[in-house]
Amino acid sequence: MKNSSLKFSSLLIMFCVTSLLFAQEMDAEGCKDHPFFNRLENYYIDGCKENYNEYEFMMGNDKTQILEGTLIDILYTYDGPFGPNLPSKLQVIRNYENAIAKMGGQKVYSRTTDDGGWTGATFHLQKDGSEYWLGIYDLINNPVDQFTFVLMTVEGMKQEITANEMFEKINSGLPITLYINFETGKSAIKSDSENIVEELYQMMNENPDLKILVEGHTDNVGNKYSNQSLSEKRAASLKTALVTKGISSSKIETVGFGQDQPLADNSTDEGRAKNRRIEIKKI
Repeated sequence: MKNSSLKFSSLLIMFCVTSLLFAQEMDAEGCKDHPFFNRLENYYIDGCKENYNEYEFMMGNDKTQILEGTLIDILYTYDGPFGPNLPSKLQVIRNYENAIAKMGGQKVYSRTTDDGGWTGATFHLQKDGSEYWLGIYDLINNPVDQFTFVLMTVEGMKQEITANEMFEKINSGLPITLYINFETGKSAIKSDSENIVEELYQMMNENPDLKILVEGHTDNVGNKYSNQSLSEKRAASLKTALVTKGISSSKIETVGFGQDQPLADNSTDEGRAKNRRIEIKKI
């Protein structure tokens, strides 16, 4: 009896490993699991993308929050035997909830019932100095034959530029394009862009005769009129930050152009990220 149990266990392990390897062979080209999480058995990756983007995470009943950062989006599809072992919505969510808990994270919200809204779960994790948000969404059918895995590392688009580099460029008649990170949909400057503001201050402080025009620009997501207002407020917010540091307000003018002067194609994530910018010009 003992030998029979061992043989059964060995066969079960071999079956699980074979199923995983087979699923991985079916993965879309260039796609792979995130190293934090093991995939569920018999699921393969139907598609994936990774870029800097915004994403709307589910935070409660009829409550969402748009976050910005490096986004990994994976579509998992079931390809195993259909029957009683096909995972339920709760089973899929529990799999990721347990993994998050082992790393010190927690579940923020989940919903498994079909009541006219989307179903899935949102998790939060702080690990190795980074902040992560995980969404397991689009759990349409129960049992689950397909779901979306969304993992965002919250951060701003990083830019390294010195006061000297800024002055050389602007003094030659060229505009300075700055990717200052603001709170999503707001004009408050995030702390991770303080270094850019400081370098801009140093440029102004070291060149007291310099006068500048601060231009605010947005992508085309949302309402055209609200984007216009947002671009004006963000330009004014940068002026306020420089004046607070000691630069005379008479040396800074501001204007907003909303979504009307894009640098790149607004139909792509990368293009929209480039269009959300501040431009500095010499006047």
